[in-house]
Amino acid sequence: MSAFHTKNEEKGLEIMIVGCGKVGRTLVSRLSDEGHNITVVDKRPEVIQGMCETHDVLGIIGNGASFNVQLEAGIENTDLLIAVTDSDELNLLCCTVAKKVGNEIATIARVRNPDYSADRYYIREQLGLSMIINPELEAANEMARLLRFPGAISINAFAKGHVEMIKFKVPEKNVLDGCALYQLQTEQVLICAVERDEELVIPNGSFTLQAGDLVTFIATVTNAHKFFRHIGLKNHRVSNSMLIGGGKTSYYLAKQLLEMGIDVKIVEMDMHRCEILSELLDDAIIVCGDGTDEQLLAKEGIDRYESFVALTGMDEENILLTLHAKQNPTTKVITKVNRINFGNVLESLELGSVIYPKYITAETIIAYVRAKHNSMGSNIETLYHVFDDRAEAIEFRITQESEVVGVPLKNLKMKKNLLIACISRKGKVMIPGGNDEIQIGDTVIVVTMQTGFNEIDDVLEA
Repeated sequence: MSAFHTKNEEKGLEIMIVGCGKVGRTLVSRLSDEGHNITVVDKRPEVIQGMCETHDVLGIIGNGASFNVQLEAGIENTDLLIAVTDSDELNLLCCTVAKKVGNEIATIARVRNPDYSADRYYIREQLGLSMIINPELEAANEMARLLRFPGAISINAFAKGHVEMIKFKVPEKNVLDGCALYQLQTEQVLICAVERDEELVIPNGSFTLQAGDLVTFIATVTNAHKFFRHIGLKNHRVSNSMLIGGGKTSYYLAKQLLEMGIDVKIVEMDMHRCEILSELLDDAIIVCGDGTDEQLLAKEGIDRYESFVALTGMDEENILLTLHAKQNPTTKVITKVNRINFGNVLESLELGSVIYPKYITAETIIAYVRAKHNSMGSNIETLYHVFDDRAEAIEFRITQESEVVGVPLKNLKMKKNLLIACISRKGKVMIPGGNDEIQIGDTVIVVTMQTGFNEIDDVLEA
């Protein structure tokens, strides 16, 4: 084992990341940019060298589950260990070894095996882990939300699922085309962002919507349905779904859809995997065949399905499958993409809802890191990088006095391109007006184009 040394001197958490795959590299990039001191551990010398050449980190070559390797990497001074290797067992062992140093260190393990995921709460408690995250399960959860609400392109959940941030596209000849925001009867819905011609705007009441705009609003689940019904967009969940590919994500998604009463058909090439899925999913139709075969899809009635989800292991296949399914304009399509580059290219293809499992994993972990790093009483509960990283949607939990508590929002000198989008208080959700105040105990959702917030007082001008 050996080390490459280039260390970030900015004040932040001491974080050790074991495993430098796609998720590991994304975490290193994001967390080092936010000023944390990162140590990466991987068995592959060329990977460690590449990470140290492109980022200001400390690199250690070796087995991250080895106590001696962890000691060399500085585990005794580490605040957080994140294990994201390709092996569930190795990730859990890395965290277990790290916890032996002391109970103060926080640990996060990526665990993808469905057998472990079923016991994830027990494993987390028994091993003292801060978080167990499953990329495929998280991706399936997001897909299930979209199939419950097919008019949406993307949905992010806040306030323990009671509030959602929903993006949709304004159709041609829709009631919103040419409508100024002040004309909308949307007291319980807040339009918080509009994307037009690659420009992002946090709009005011005089902003006029156009067909083709990508509009993002915040509302409770019930009010979101009412809003979609008001503007004439589909707001009822699909009745059936065709999934192409029978991997872990497909299993997790199919299980959720069947529990919701949605009919599921899975097309998978591997006979052995089909047999396993047949045993695990009694009520699903499992078809053994090539999901990229146009004739097979026609035979299996692709045009009769209200939703189509491309879940093969190849991004290119998923994209082509989605474009094929979109020939039926009423079909809700979802595309799984593993590579998190070329977002602009994918957006130009208008694929509909695109899900990035590795991006979801990184975002979830980063939200935890920022909450842990927060030095104030107003903890970050949830954080999403939105609009291609041009803005953030942050949920703060207000636990103590601050400069924003008890002051009418209209009297706060807040930064530009920032919106207090929602306040949740004692189970009641409100879209705030100028006379409303933030109180201790609230959770507050902030949408801002000025990224890098760590505490609620960051909304104020310096």
